Amino acid sequence: MKKAQKSGDWRPFIDLIRQTNPSKPMLMGAILMSIATTIVGLFIPLFTKSLVDSFSLTSLNPGTIVVLVIAFIAQTISGGISIYLLNHVGQTVVANLRDRLWKKFLVLPIPYYDHHRTGEMLSRMTNDTGVVKGLITNHLTGFFTGIISIIGSITVLLIIDWKMTLIMLIAVPTTLLVLIPLGRQTFKISRGLQNETAHFTAMITQVLSEIRLVKASNAESVEYKNGKQGISNLFQFGLKEGKVQAVISPIISLIMMALLVVIIGYGGMRVSSGSLSAGDLVAFILYLIQIILPMTQFTTFFTQLQKAKGATERIIKTLEQYEEDHTSGQKLQNIYQPITVERLTFGYENGKPVLMDLNFIAEPGKVTAIVGPSGGGKTTLFSLLERYYSPLEGTIRIGPDSINDFSLKSWRSQIGYVSQDSPLIAGTIRENICYGMEKEISDTELQHAAKMAYADHFIDEFLERYETEVGERGIKLSGGQRQRIGIARALLRNPKILMLDEATSSLDSQSEIYVQKALENLMTGRTTLVIAHRLSTVVDADQILFIEKGRITGKGTHRELLHSHPMYREFATQQLRLHTTTDGIEIM
Repeated sequence: MKKAQKSGDWRPFIDLIRQTNPSKPMLMGAILMSIATTIVGLFIPLFTKSLVDSFSLTSLNPGTIVVLVIAFIAQTISGGISIYLLNHVGQTVVANLRDRLWKKFLVLPIPYYDHHRTGEMLSRMTNDTGVVKGLITNHLTGFFTGIISIIGSITVLLIIDWKMTLIMLIAVPTTLLVLIPLGRQTFKISRGLQNETAHFTAMITQVLSEIRLVKASNAESVEYKNGKQGISNLFQFGLKEGKVQAVISPIISLIMMALLVVIIGYGGMRVSSGSLSAGDLVAFILYLIQIILPMTQFTTFFTQLQKAKGATERIIKTLEQYEEDHTSGQKLQNIYQPITVERLTFGYENGKPVLMDLNFIAEPGKVTAIVGPSGGGKTTLFSLLERYYSPLEGTIRIGPDSINDFSLKSWRSQIGYVSQDSPLIAGTIRENICYGMEKEISDTELQHAAKMAYADHFIDEFLERYETEVGERGIKLSGGQRQRIGIARALLRNPKILMLDEATSSLDSQSEIYVQKALENLMTGRTTLVIAHRLSTVVDADQILFIEKGRITGKGTHRELLHSHPMYREFATQQLRLHTTTDGIEIM
């Protein structure tokens, strides 16, 4: 990566393009067509020279005119083909880059998403790849044809008059003295501009995705100021880029115009003295134009190259990130075994441990409830069971085997997860229930899952039933409806391990009744782990774990914890109607 940061190092950019496997025949065809166009253009000044030196009406024969017309038509056609082929190559390169990035994003581990904003990743997919495409489709042929045009023109000019050619070549080192330092500056500005673009994209993506929160909080003015600051930062980078262009373009134009004036003045003296023909001078000027135009194209090309190298640096950095391996490991065959958590300790990066020395066994087919104060690490435990993170110490086993011995695909396919706010995608109810299923789901299977989740009641009320659009993140459905869609999705997957994270905590009493019935259907015959704040939903659990400050401080049934665990008893007293009998504490 350090090499990619050097403004003069093209290798990371070239390697990245090579990895996309662009069509070599198309690329070579585009370049050859452009070269052919340029070569044809090199003969036109020679024809003009002959025409000027021996101009008369009798010298204009039809054959010469036909040849000239054919040359122009051939030049136009080859130029058009070259542009199309190069656009095809550029679009292919960008499509392959975006495909690699998209595939990479989907296999990056959860810790990566903890430290990177969604908008920045969107910027990698759109802005940075767009910069690479622009370089290839708009500027690459100009670079190659410019080199051919300059070399060919200088060669012919040396033959026509080497003295005038040497005078012209003095401008080359002067031009390079301007381009090289400004190119380095362009690279720095471009990298800053693209980073700021990524931050700005991340900010507006976050705001627009949570626009209801913004409006409910009357935060429009605050977010406007944040957005305006981002726009101002982009504006400042744009101005810096404009300043560099304001220096490069006029200086190049000044050098070229000064050169043209010198050539015309010196050439005119040579013509008047008889040492140079008028046709030679006209040809010299035409060739000079064929040198000047590529020089201006080179300026744009190198500016775009600096931008592309900055974009490449970020794309490569993303592609080099560690990714999850979903296929390595054995397939989980016997899921009906106890899940054993032994000496489990975990902490997020640069933080104190969230979970410390957890030990418990979740028996197959039974319900293990996890309760305790907020922030105790309950949801983090679920994340470790899902293998979103790896523990710092200890193991999680199913039967005698560590869960890490099984492939991620095999392990996660056995888990059904229903969270407090069941996530939905923008699409139909059918698409949301069937989400993630690899096989085709029949209407019978779909309707059975919906019925078991008590979702068929409200689905049948919709005009389009299972084809009803739910809106972004399911906004058109109520909380209870979203939960039942999530439960139907889990039922369709038929998982053997079920994890419920506050699945009924945010529902009204009527919705909770339906969801609770759906959960009872879902939990039947499955190893179930439940995170609950409402003790009424877990009093019948086979085992309750009380977690506070990352440690299990109580373990047993509801009745056992009422007698043995003061804080659990306090929770129960606050949430449940209790009275004391001669035998102990009872629920009324």
